Amino acid sequence: MAIISPPNTRVLNSSLAQKIMSADEAAALIKSGDQVGMSGFTGSGYPKAVPVELARRITEANFRGEKFQVSVFTGASTGPELDGALAMAGGIHLRLPYQSDPETRKRINAGEMEYMDIHLSHVAQFVEYGFLGKLDVALIEVTAVLEDGRLVPSSSVGNNKTWLDQAERVILEVNSWQPMALEGMHDIYYGLEPPPNRKPIPLLRTGQRIGIPYFEVPPEKVVAIVLTDSPDRNSAFKAPDASSKRIAGHILEFLGWEVKKGRMPANLLPLQSGVGNIANAVLFGLEEGPFEGLTSYTEVIQDGMIRLLKSGKLIAASATAFSLGPDMTTEVNANMASYRESIVLRSQQISNNPGIIRRLGVIAMNGMIEADIYGNVNSTHIMGSRIQNGIGGSGDFARNGYLSIFMAPSTAQKGTISTIVPMVSHVDHTEHDVQVIVTEHGLADLRGLSPRQRAHVIIENCSSPDYKPLLLDYLNRAERLSYGKHTPHLLTESLSWHSRYLRTGRMLPQEEN
Repeated sequence: MAIISPPNTRVLNSSLAQKIMSADEAAALIKSGDQVGMSGFTGSGYPKAVPVELARRITEANFRGEKFQVSVFTGASTGPELDGALAMAGGIHLRLPYQSDPETRKRINAGEMEYMDIHLSHVAQFVEYGFLGKLDVALIEVTAVLEDGRLVPSSSVGNNKTWLDQAERVILEVNSWQPMALEGMHDIYYGLEPPPNRKPIPLLRTGQRIGIPYFEVPPEKVVAIVLTDSPDRNSAFKAPDASSKRIAGHILEFLGWEVKKGRMPANLLPLQSGVGNIANAVLFGLEEGPFEGLTSYTEVIQDGMIRLLKSGKLIAASATAFSLGPDMTTEVNANMASYRESIVLRSQQISNNPGIIRRLGVIAMNGMIEADIYGNVNSTHIMGSRIQNGIGGSGDFARNGYLSIFMAPSTAQKGTISTIVPMVSHVDHTEHDVQVIVTEHGLADLRGLSPRQRAHVIIENCSSPDYKPLLLDYLNRAERLSYGKHTPHLLTESLSWHSRYLRTGRMLPQEEN
């Protein structure tokens, strides 16, 4: 591996350098009806120039009365220059697998955009197996193109390898904002064969490298290269509030108990943490906690994880992307070389691989929108029908992890809605995949409990005091009156829980309108 100091451009292959063009010219190579695999994962490493020009072309075509839409496949969420611009132009026919853009969410919930929510570990193989049809274009941000044509990946890997392998045409955005010190941080595994010839993935340790640091693409597939110098979307994380700190405290106390009981080693097992303020609060708590020699096998490197690395508490982290706040991004980019040995960025087909998650014994910690008294979790929908973001990788880790933990404050909307309900309005993670539920009020360990036992523990430990009497009243009546006594439910009443303010009986604002 040769660390390069780029001259005027980072495209060092002479034949590929001849394909450098403007973003507008590159966007003209994408046709209406194309399925486009784009880079990007939680606001990192997404193309930032061509999608804007594509959105402009779509807007002009629509003004002329010509319908122009493409289907957009990514790693996860991207940024306003991609999801936001294309959604605003009405240019997305089908979007998958995960999004967090407000305009995209609005269009999906208005029925103006098709959306396929899918486990992140499934996306690449769905495309490779042909389940989603032909992939026409790969639009990928990279850090550099080397002399021999190999590509230095950017700040996220996501599904980029699959897009490059499967697409008929490849457009590259070479972003000089990305530090060249990223070279060598990635581990791109080319050993996955389709069934029935698939062999075990030889990954046995969190920091182990089993592939190469580069993407490989046949040069004849590359139809355009666009030079950019644009930052990632780096959203600031809020400082942990009192509720988040209490949730983190319950989880750390529980992990200490598991060590004391001999169910995991003193340095724990590899940690997975979903994106968000509560997840970062847990990571901040670990920085102050008693555990040493920690490792992480997860999807994203967050602020709290960098702090753990700097403190020496975390010794190795594996992910598919960065997801840092603005200040931490500046710091990490300036010192990227110092993290190259302790951080590995992999394809999400590896970072979220169920077999590896189970083999390593990952501790999965993810957020939720609501949980019901039997342990079913909704992590994607508001009031049962409005998508929020998507399931992301939480299902990959929850179903296959050594421990499956879901966490949220006990109430939402300033206390007017309980996040612990009789029956969730949408199920993403069934009771069979949920082992621990945590709110600021306490932790419910559901292992080894029957449904009715789980209900009493969840209500007692996790519900808000304002809603606990209502939940207990519901459970007591359901145990007396339900058709079956294994998982007692009063169906009409449990479903109506979401259609009113429980303490006032007034309709929710969405229904009043």
